[in-house]
Amino acid sequence: MSDLIEAFLRDIESASGQSPERLEVLRSLLTKFVELATFDSDLDDLRVAVTALNELLEASTLFAQWRGHPKLAVFGSARTKSDNPLFEMARQLSAEMAQRGWMTVSGAGPGIMEASAKGAGREHTLGVNIELPFEQFANPFIDAETMLVAMQYFFTRKVAMTRPSNAFAIFPGGLGTMDEAFEVLTLLHTGKSTPAPVVLVDTPEGSFWSQWMDFVVNAIVADDYIGPRDMCLVRVCTSIPEAVAEIEHFYSNYESFAVQDRRGTIKVKRAPTDAQLAALASEVPRFAEGRGYVVEDDHTITFNFDGRNYVNLRLLIDRINGWGG
Repeated sequence: MSDLIEAFLRDIESASGQSPERLEVLRSLLTKFVELATFDSDLDDLRVAVTALNELLEASTLFAQWRGHPKLAVFGSARTKSDNPLFEMARQLSAEMAQRGWMTVSGAGPGIMEASAKGAGREHTLGVNIELPFEQFANPFIDAETMLVAMQYFFTRKVAMTRPSNAFAIFPGGLGTMDEAFEVLTLLHTGKSTPAPVVLVDTPEGSFWSQWMDFVVNAIVADDYIGPRDMCLVRVCTSIPEAVAEIEHFYSNYESFAVQDRRGTIKVKRAPTDAQLAALASEVPRFAEGRGYVVEDDHTITFNFDGRNYVNLRLLIDRINGWGG
């Protein structure tokens, strides 16, 4: 069977010129399919696996067309009515970000999802709908023909919405919104998602996120389930200018992060002065061990990084953005 797989891969390589890295991924997939054929797997489990793979690949195909555009994922209640101030705030936020060249990634349903799609417009909205027994149809502000995918599973939907996104805006909502909020924070906290700003949006008079933060601080932090600095990953914003400013500030100097051979690499728009680089060792000392902070070129800073400490990474990004222009 392995000979057949290799022959098939050679045919693919000759026909489409696939890279060695891509061929290795395809080899792993084909090998897994062969293993499943010889193993007495539960039929329903196989159907789940096939459906999940199909959904993720469909989402990847859609988002690949917009790879060069920054994306804001918006989460919030499907029950928020159009006369609710939060509806208008969601519309305004996506409209403001669309003017700045951002795409909105929306759940494609009603409520906050509809408001954000309405604000961004059909040309700037990517929809990831969820199929439910009571049927959630895409809202009229989504281009259902070319800008929408539908998911059977919530977990594939969350992957599709979070993986390509460069920022997250979360409005008040129910269990689904709470699931999405904690999912985003977990991904950032563990480094399973690239660093990104998260804004929790409420009206000036609203208490939803302040009460939520009270719970996090008084229960989760107080009982040592997370550290007191871990909530630096998120910001509560009570106006659209504040939310837009938070997102833009995150990318005011910071551009990207990667890690290789226990060295972290941050790309920046403006190189630090000697004084600024030296200050990093005292402001974020966790990464100053070994070679410490090194400016490799005008736009690259490297530092000691063991694949953990993503809260400290966020603190480092905040310091870098604080250098100003």
